[in-house]
Amino acid sequence: MKKKKLYKNSVVSIILFFVINAVAVMSAVMIYRAVEEGYGDNGDVVFWSMFGTICLLSVITTVANWVHRKFMVEKPVLRILDATEKVAKGDFSVRLEIEHSLKSYNEYDYIMENLNKMAAQLSKTEVLHSDFISNVSHEIKTPLVAIRNCANYLQQSDLDEAERVRYAQTLYAATKRISALIGNVLQLNKLENNELEPEFEEFDLSEALAQSVIAFNDLIEDKGIALECEIEEGVRIRSLPSHLDTVWNNLLSNAVKFTPEGGKICVALKREGGRVVVRVADTGCGMTRETREHIFEKFYQGDTSHSQEGNGLGLALVKKIIDVAGGQITVQSELGKGTEFCIVLDKEPCGK
Repeated sequence: MKKKKLYKNSVVSIILFFVINAVAVMSAVMIYRAVEEGYGDNGDVVFWSMFGTICLLSVITTVANWVHRKFMVEKPVLRILDATEKVAKGDFSVRLEIEHSLKSYNEYDYIMENLNKMAAQLSKTEVLHSDFISNVSHEIKTPLVAIRNCANYLQQSDLDEAERVRYAQTLYAATKRISALIGNVLQLNKLENNELEPEFEEFDLSEALAQSVIAFNDLIEDKGIALECEIEEGVRIRSLPSHLDTVWNNLLSNAVKFTPEGGKICVALKREGGRVVVRVADTGCGMTRETREHIFEKFYQGDTSHSQEGNGLGLALVKKIIDVAGGQITVQSELGKGTEFCIVLDKEPCGK
Protein backbone atom coordinates (compact mmCIF):
# COMPACT_ATOMS: atom_id res chain seq x y z
CA MET A 1 0.00 0.00 0.00
CA LYS A 2 2.80 2.41 0.91
CA LYS A 3 4.73 1.59 -2.28
CA LYS A 4 1.60 2.16 -4.34
CA LYS A 5 1.01 5.59 -2.76
CA LEU A 6 4.67 6.58 -3.20
CA TYR A 7 4.55 5.49 -6.84
CA LYS A 8 1.43 7.62 -7.32
CA ASN A 9 3.12 10.63 -5.66
CA SER A 10 6.18 10.13 -7.86
CA VAL A 11 4.04 10.10 -11.01
CA VAL A 12 2.26 13.28 -9.87
CA SER A 13 5.63 15.00 -9.27
CA ILE A 14 6.88 14.01 -12.72
CA ILE A 15 3.71 15.29 -14.38
CA LEU A 16 3.92 18.55 -12.42
CA PHE A 17 7.57 19.04 -13.45
CA PHE A 18 6.63 18.33 -17.09
CA VAL A 19 3.75 20.85 -16.98
CA ILE A 20 5.95 23.61 -15.51
CA ASN A 21 8.60 23.10 -18.19
CA ALA A 22 5.98 22.86 -20.93
CA VAL A 23 4.37 26.12 -19.78
CA ALA A 24 7.78 27.83 -19.73
CA VAL A 25 8.62 26.63 -23.25
CA MET A 26 5.18 27.52 -24.62
CA SER A 27 5.40 30.96 -23.00
CA ALA A 28 8.76 31.52 -24.67
CA VAL A 29 7.36 30.42 -28.05
CA MET A 30 4.29 32.66 -27.74
CA ILE A 31 6.41 35.66 -26.71
CA TYR A 32 8.77 34.99 -29.60
CA ARG A 33 5.90 34.96 -32.10
CA ALA A 34 4.47 38.17 -30.66
CA VAL A 35 7.85 39.95 -30.77
CA GLU A 36 8.57 38.65 -34.26
CA GLU A 37 5.24 39.92 -35.54
CA GLY A 38 5.85 43.36 -34.08
CA TYR A 39 9.60 43.73 -34.56
CA GLY A 40 10.42 41.15 -37.18
CA ASP A 41 12.44 43.63 -39.15
CA ASN A 42 14.59 44.47 -36.14
CA GLY A 43 16.71 41.49 -35.28
CA ASP A 44 18.34 43.11 -32.26
CA VAL A 45 14.99 43.79 -30.60
CA VAL A 46 13.88 40.21 -31.20
CA PHE A 47 17.15 38.84 -29.86
CA TRP A 48 17.22 40.89 -26.67
CA SER A 49 13.54 40.45 -26.08
CA MET A 50 13.91 36.67 -26.26
CA PHE A 51 17.09 36.79 -24.19
CA GLY A 52 15.28 38.70 -21.46
CA THR A 53 12.28 36.40 -21.68
CA ILE A 54 14.42 33.27 -21.36
CA CYS A 55 16.31 34.80 -18.42
CA LEU A 56 13.05 35.74 -16.69
CA LEU A 57 11.53 32.31 -17.21
CA SER A 58 14.76 30.68 -16.00
CA VAL A 59 14.67 32.81 -12.85
CA ILE A 60 11.02 31.91 -12.23
CA THR A 61 11.62 28.16 -12.65
CA THR A 62 14.82 28.35 -10.56
CA VAL A 63 12.99 30.14 -7.73
CA ALA A 64 10.13 27.64 -7.96
CA ASN A 65 12.61 24.76 -7.79
CA TRP A 66 14.41 26.40 -4.85
CA VAL A 67 11.15 26.88 -2.94
CA HIS A 68 10.19 23.28 -3.65
CA ARG A 69 13.55 21.95 -2.45
CA LYS A 70 13.60 24.26 0.57
CA PHE A 71 10.23 23.28 1.94
CA MET A 72 9.55 19.87 0.38
CA VAL A 73 13.05 18.33 0.52
CA GLU A 74 15.55 20.19 2.70
CA LYS A 75 13.18 20.94 5.57
CA PRO A 76 12.08 17.31 6.21
CA VAL A 77 15.60 15.99 5.49
CA LEU A 78 17.10 18.35 8.09
CA ARG A 79 14.46 17.29 10.63
CA ILE A 80 15.19 13.64 9.95
CA LEU A 81 18.96 14.25 10.12
CA ASP A 82 18.62 16.05 13.47
CA ALA A 83 16.50 13.21 14.86
CA THR A 84 18.92 10.49 13.70
CA GLU A 85 21.84 12.35 15.29
CA LYS A 86 19.98 12.41 18.62
CA VAL A 87 19.15 8.70 18.34
CA ALA A 88 22.80 7.93 17.51
CA LYS A 89 23.79 9.72 20.75
CA GLY A 90 21.39 7.58 22.78
CA ASP A 91 18.38 9.89 22.99
CA PHE A 92 15.48 7.55 22.21
CA SER A 93 12.80 10.03 23.27
CA VAL A 94 12.92 11.65 19.82
CA ARG A 95 9.57 11.86 18.04
CA LEU A 96 8.97 13.68 14.75
CA GLU A 97 5.64 15.40 14.17
CA ILE A 98 4.20 14.50 10.78
CA GLU A 99 2.49 17.50 9.21
CA HIS A 100 0.48 15.72 6.52
CA SER A 101 -2.55 13.52 6.96
CA LEU A 102 -2.17 9.80 6.37
CA LYS A 103 -3.84 10.02 2.96
CA SER A 104 -1.32 12.59 1.72
CA TYR A 105 1.86 11.02 3.14
CA ASN A 106 5.00 11.40 1.04
CA GLU A 107 8.23 9.41 1.31
CA TYR A 108 9.60 11.69 4.04
CA ASP A 109 6.47 11.21 6.11
CA TYR A 110 6.91 7.44 5.93
CA ILE A 111 10.58 7.81 6.93
CA MET A 112 9.55 9.95 9.91
CA GLU A 113 6.90 7.43 10.90
CA ASN A 114 9.42 4.57 10.75
CA LEU A 115 11.95 6.65 12.67
CA ASN A 116 9.38 7.27 15.40
CA LYS A 117 8.66 3.54 15.59
CA MET A 118 12.37 2.73 15.70
CA ALA A 119 13.01 5.25 18.48
CA ALA A 120 10.07 3.89 20.48
CA GLN A 121 11.33 0.32 20.07
CA LEU A 122 14.88 1.34 21.03
CA SER A 123 13.52 3.14 24.07
CA LYS A 124 11.62 0.01 25.06
CA THR A 125 14.72 -2.11 24.47
CA GLU A 126 16.79 0.25 26.62
CA VAL A 127 14.29 -0.10 29.45
CA LEU A 128 14.31 -3.88 29.08
CA HIS A 129 18.10 -3.86 29.07
CA SER A 130 18.21 -1.80 32.26
CA ASP A 131 15.60 -4.03 33.88
CA PHE A 132 17.54 -7.10 32.74
CA ILE A 133 20.76 -5.86 34.40
CA SER A 134 18.85 -4.90 37.54
CA ASN A 135 17.10 -8.27 37.76
CA VAL A 136 20.26 -10.28 37.10
CA SER A 137 22.06 -8.28 39.76
CA HIS A 138 19.25 -8.91 42.22
CA GLU A 139 19.03 -12.62 41.46
CA ILE A 140 22.79 -13.08 41.82
CA LYS A 141 23.10 -10.87 44.90
CA THR A 142 20.62 -12.89 46.98
CA PRO A 143 22.43 -16.27 46.78
CA LEU A 144 25.81 -14.53 47.04
CA VAL A 145 24.79 -13.05 50.40
CA ALA A 146 23.76 -16.54 51.54
CA ILE A 147 27.10 -17.96 50.35
CA ARG A 148 29.06 -15.26 52.17
CA ASN A 149 27.14 -15.70 55.43
CA CYS A 150 27.40 -19.48 55.36
CA ALA A 151 31.11 -19.29 54.58
CA ASN A 152 31.60 -17.05 57.62
CA TYR A 153 29.65 -19.41 59.86
CA LEU A 154 31.53 -22.46 58.61
CA GLN A 155 34.80 -20.85 59.71
CA GLN A 156 33.66 -20.94 63.34
CA SER A 157 35.32 -23.73 65.33
CA ASP A 158 32.45 -24.23 67.79
CA LEU A 159 29.90 -25.35 65.19
CA ASP A 160 28.28 -28.71 65.81
CA GLU A 161 27.92 -31.21 62.99
CA ALA A 162 24.21 -30.53 62.43
CA GLU A 163 24.80 -26.80 61.93
CA ARG A 164 27.75 -27.47 59.66
CA VAL A 165 25.61 -29.75 57.47
CA ARG A 166 22.82 -27.14 57.36
CA TYR A 167 25.17 -24.38 56.25
CA ALA A 168 26.77 -26.67 53.67
CA GLN A 169 23.34 -27.50 52.25
CA THR A 170 22.53 -23.76 52.06
CA LEU A 171 25.80 -23.19 50.20
CA TYR A 172 24.95 -25.95 47.74
CA ALA A 173 21.43 -24.57 47.14
CA ALA A 174 22.79 -21.03 46.58
CA THR A 175 25.43 -22.16 44.08
CA LYS A 176 22.83 -24.31 42.33
CA ARG A 177 20.54 -21.27 42.03
CA ILE A 178 23.32 -19.14 40.51
CA SER A 179 24.24 -21.94 38.12
CA ALA A 180 20.61 -22.30 36.99
CA LEU A 181 20.33 -18.54 36.47
CA ILE A 182 23.49 -18.35 34.37
CA GLY A 183 22.46 -21.42 32.37
CA ASN A 184 19.03 -19.98 31.60
CA VAL A 185 20.46 -16.58 30.67
CA LEU A 186 23.00 -18.11 28.28
CA GLN A 187 20.51 -20.51 26.68
CA LEU A 188 17.84 -17.83 26.27
CA ASN A 189 20.38 -15.40 24.81
CA LYS A 190 21.59 -17.97 22.27
CA LEU A 191 18.03 -18.80 21.21
CA GLU A 192 17.05 -15.13 20.86
CA ASN A 193 20.15 -14.33 18.80
CA ASN A 194 19.89 -17.48 16.66
CA GLU A 195 23.30 -18.61 17.93
CA LEU A 196 22.00 -22.01 18.94
CA GLU A 197 21.32 -24.09 15.84
CA PRO A 198 18.28 -26.28 16.64
CA GLU A 199 18.75 -29.94 15.76
CA PHE A 200 15.42 -31.50 14.85
CA GLU A 201 15.25 -35.26 15.18
CA GLU A 202 12.63 -37.95 15.56
CA PHE A 203 12.14 -39.28 19.08
CA ASP A 204 9.58 -40.88 21.41
CA LEU A 205 7.83 -37.96 23.11
CA SER A 206 5.84 -40.32 25.37
CA GLU A 207 9.03 -41.79 26.81
CA ALA A 208 10.75 -38.39 27.18
CA LEU A 209 7.81 -36.87 29.01
CA ALA A 210 7.46 -39.92 31.26
CA GLN A 211 11.15 -39.71 32.21
CA SER A 212 10.74 -36.04 33.12
CA VAL A 213 7.79 -36.90 35.36
CA ILE A 214 9.75 -39.74 37.03
CA ALA A 215 12.58 -37.32 37.83
CA PHE A 216 10.16 -35.25 39.95
CA ASN A 217 8.46 -38.24 41.58
CA ASP A 218 10.39 -38.02 44.87
CA LEU A 219 9.71 -34.29 45.26
CA ILE A 220 6.03 -34.87 44.53
CA GLU A 221 5.78 -37.67 47.09
CA ASP A 222 7.74 -35.76 49.75
CA LYS A 223 5.34 -32.82 49.42
CA GLY A 224 2.28 -35.08 49.60
CA ILE A 225 0.97 -34.14 46.17
CA ALA A 226 -1.19 -36.50 44.11
CA LEU A 227 0.08 -37.21 40.59
CA GLU A 228 -2.20 -38.09 37.68
CA CYS A 229 -0.68 -39.07 34.33
CA GLU A 230 -2.50 -39.69 31.05
CA ILE A 231 0.40 -40.15 28.66
CA GLU A 232 -0.54 -41.82 25.39
CA GLU A 233 2.09 -44.38 24.46
CA GLY A 234 4.12 -44.48 21.28
CA VAL A 235 3.79 -40.80 20.34
CA ARG A 236 6.74 -39.99 18.11
CA ILE A 237 7.46 -36.54 16.71
CA ARG A 238 10.25 -34.73 14.92
CA SER A 239 11.35 -31.87 17.14
CA LEU A 240 13.97 -30.76 19.68
CA PRO A 241 14.26 -33.51 22.35
CA SER A 242 16.88 -31.88 24.59
CA HIS A 243 15.22 -28.45 24.46
CA LEU A 244 11.77 -29.91 25.13
CA ASP A 245 13.21 -31.65 28.22
CA THR A 246 13.92 -28.14 29.50
CA VAL A 247 10.27 -27.25 28.84
CA TRP A 248 8.88 -30.23 30.76
CA ASN A 249 11.33 -29.73 33.65
CA ASN A 250 10.41 -26.05 34.02
CA LEU A 251 6.67 -26.68 33.90
CA LEU A 252 6.84 -29.60 36.35
CA SER A 253 9.14 -27.66 38.66
CA ASN A 254 6.66 -24.77 38.77
CA ALA A 255 3.77 -27.17 39.34
CA VAL A 256 5.53 -28.76 42.32
CA LYS A 257 6.66 -25.38 43.66
CA PHE A 258 3.23 -23.73 43.64
CA THR A 259 1.07 -26.73 44.57
CA PRO A 260 0.50 -27.10 48.33
CA GLU A 261 0.45 -30.35 50.26
CA GLY A 262 -2.65 -32.33 49.41
CA GLY A 263 -2.92 -30.81 45.97
CA LYS A 264 -2.77 -32.54 42.59
CA ILE A 265 -0.66 -32.36 39.45
CA CYS A 266 -1.94 -33.70 36.13
CA VAL A 267 0.27 -34.47 33.12
CA ALA A 268 -1.36 -35.50 29.84
CA LEU A 269 -0.18 -36.26 26.31
CA LYS A 270 -2.39 -37.20 23.38
CA ARG A 271 -2.53 -37.06 19.59
CA GLU A 272 -4.90 -34.65 17.89
CA GLY A 273 -4.79 -35.14 14.14
CA GLY A 274 -1.36 -34.18 12.84
CA ARG A 275 -0.43 -32.59 16.15
CA VAL A 276 0.29 -33.61 19.72
CA VAL A 277 -0.97 -31.82 22.82
CA VAL A 278 0.79 -31.79 26.19
CA ARG A 279 -0.96 -30.44 29.27
CA VAL A 280 0.61 -29.79 32.67
CA ALA A 281 -1.97 -28.75 35.25
CA ASP A 282 -1.93 -28.21 39.00
CA THR A 283 -4.27 -27.21 41.80
CA GLY A 284 -1.84 -24.64 43.19
CA CYS A 285 -2.15 -20.95 43.97
CA GLY A 286 -3.05 -19.94 40.42
CA MET A 287 -2.48 -16.54 38.82
CA THR A 288 -4.26 -13.25 38.38
CA ARG A 289 -5.17 -11.97 34.91
CA GLU A 290 -2.31 -9.46 35.01
CA THR A 291 0.19 -12.20 35.84
CA ARG A 292 -1.11 -14.38 32.99
CA GLU A 293 -0.55 -11.52 30.53
CA HIS A 294 3.11 -11.15 31.51
CA ILE A 295 4.04 -14.67 32.59
CA PHE A 296 6.29 -15.37 29.57
CA GLU A 297 8.28 -12.14 29.93
CA LYS A 298 11.88 -12.34 31.11
CA PHE A 299 12.30 -11.94 34.86
CA TYR A 300 8.60 -11.40 35.42
CA GLN A 301 7.36 -12.97 38.64
CA GLY A 302 3.80 -12.79 39.88
CA ASP A 303 5.18 -13.11 43.41
CA THR A 304 6.95 -9.74 43.66
CA SER A 305 8.13 -10.57 47.17
CA HIS A 306 10.38 -13.30 45.69
CA SER A 307 9.27 -15.56 48.54
CA GLN A 308 9.28 -18.48 46.11
CA GLU A 309 12.61 -19.59 44.75
CA GLY A 310 13.06 -18.76 41.08
CA ASN A 311 14.57 -16.20 38.76
CA GLY A 312 11.71 -15.40 36.38
CA LEU A 313 13.50 -16.85 33.34
CA GLY A 314 12.04 -20.35 33.25
CA LEU A 315 8.80 -19.58 31.44
CA ALA A 316 10.49 -17.07 29.11
CA LEU A 317 12.85 -19.87 28.11
CA VAL A 318 9.91 -22.28 27.73
CA LYS A 319 8.10 -19.85 25.41
CA LYS A 320 11.20 -19.30 23.27
CA ILE A 321 11.86 -23.03 22.90
CA ILE A 322 8.25 -23.70 21.88
CA ASP A 323 8.48 -20.85 19.33
CA VAL A 324 11.70 -22.29 17.88
CA ALA A 325 10.06 -25.73 17.74
CA GLY A 326 7.17 -24.23 15.74
CA GLY A 327 4.57 -24.91 18.43
CA GLN A 328 2.19 -22.89 20.57
CA ILE A 329 1.86 -22.56 24.34
CA THR A 330 -1.12 -21.16 26.23
CA VAL A 331 -1.96 -20.81 29.90
CA GLN A 332 -5.23 -20.95 31.76
CA SER A 333 -5.29 -20.04 35.42
CA GLU A 334 -7.50 -18.72 38.17
CA LEU A 335 -6.25 -17.31 41.43
CA GLY A 336 -6.56 -19.90 44.18
CA LYS A 337 -7.71 -22.67 41.82
CA GLY A 338 -4.60 -23.70 39.91
CA THR A 339 -2.94 -23.38 36.52
CA GLU A 340 -2.82 -25.37 33.28
CA PHE A 341 -0.21 -25.01 30.55
CA CYS A 342 -1.11 -26.39 27.12
CA ILE A 343 1.58 -27.04 24.48
CA VAL A 344 0.67 -27.93 20.90
CA LEU A 345 3.38 -29.36 18.63
CA ASP A 346 3.31 -30.56 15.04
CA LYS A 347 4.53 -34.12 14.52
CA GLU A 348 6.47 -32.96 11.48
CA PRO A 349 7.27 -29.22 11.68
CA CYS A 350 7.29 -27.54 8.27
CA GLY A 351 10.69 -27.07 6.69
CA LYS A 352 12.54 -29.00 9.38
